[in-house]
Amino acid sequence: MKDNYQYKVSASGRVNLIGEHVDYCGGKVFPAALSLKNDVYIRPNGTDKINLSWTTLNDKITLDIHRLDEYKNVKYANYIAGSLWAWQKAGNRVIGADMLFECRVPFGSGLSSSAAIEVSTIAAMATITNTPLDKPVIALAAQRAEREYAGVNCGIMDQYASACGVKGHAMLLDCSTLFCEQVPVDLGEYSLVIINCNKPHNLVESKYNERRAETEEALKILQTKLPIKNLAEVTIEQFDEYGRFLNGKVFDRAKHVVFECDRVNKASAAMKSGDIKTLGKLLNESHNSLRDLYEVTGRELDTLQKAALSSPYCIGSRMTGAGFGGCTVSLVKTANKSDFETSVVDAYLKEIGYAPSVYEAEIDDGITVEKL
Repeated sequence: MKDNYQYKVSASGRVNLIGEHVDYCGGKVFPAALSLKNDVYIRPNGTDKINLSWTTLNDKITLDIHRLDEYKNVKYANYIAGSLWAWQKAGNRVIGADMLFECRVPFGSGLSSSAAIEVSTIAAMATITNTPLDKPVIALAAQRAEREYAGVNCGIMDQYASACGVKGHAMLLDCSTLFCEQVPVDLGEYSLVIINCNKPHNLVESKYNERRAETEEALKILQTKLPIKNLAEVTIEQFDEYGRFLNGKVFDRAKHVVFECDRVNKASAAMKSGDIKTLGKLLNESHNSLRDLYEVTGRELDTLQKAALSSPYCIGSRMTGAGFGGCTVSLVKTANKSDFETSVVDAYLKEIGYAPSVYEAEIDDGITVEKL
């Protein structure tokens, strides 16, 4: 079935090592693209229709390239239509094609299956129209699809990581400028272990947009005291002085952002110097802040993180992604990974009543194109 297509175009899911809920505040984040990918098999068909099919679904959906704005409520097709719509709106060619999708990024995992679908859709269309694969430009179009079409007021991190990842590297990405430094991931005797709590979550229906609105309120107030364009510019010292002008939850959300931005800088420095123990400590601090100040973890993720830290082989663990479900990422002694995974699964099952999922994934390239 796949042999009849012209290209296989893939984009990655991602894990964010640290820097959560700061991308839309203009902060730096530290994600890495994963070997868990969305694959698009594509061929032009000489019509003005885009025929969608999936390896895991019986559905077949046809999009009209002149009416791409009309599919926002079409299950399974909305993210794809939105991506093509955003690409077309940016002045790029969209032509009739047959597209077969195979998503290996678990849905609802917090590993950005939506970004992988968006980015690979656009990269596939660019490939068959001989449009240069400018990865940051593709990421920005994919972000527009998520925000304006799917209704999730997201930052740029997920789409950028999905498009621009480099095998064996994490990306220190400044979300206000898109300056990106590729940092080699060398964890010494430790490995990253990603575990999904398996609680369903949906960002559109969750409190994600509410959190974003709270940080925007904090920014407006602090802008009356400081010459800043975004919340991530506020230093810890400035927050100590001016945070008193914020109240309640708005104070808590802003405090998380300010201190999380500081943790990202410390984490990248620790990675570069090989100080993995400090990196683990920062992961723990990040989770605590997301639990107590940003309130996006919940019982399942907190149970998973607590189970991870109860293992003698784990030096750091935190939720990754937007929260409200999804995954933790943990730093675990490579030689004892199997024992760690067994103990965490058992502890979580006993506490929550159903098992989490452990993912085997490597840090991989973002967009890849293969001619078939």
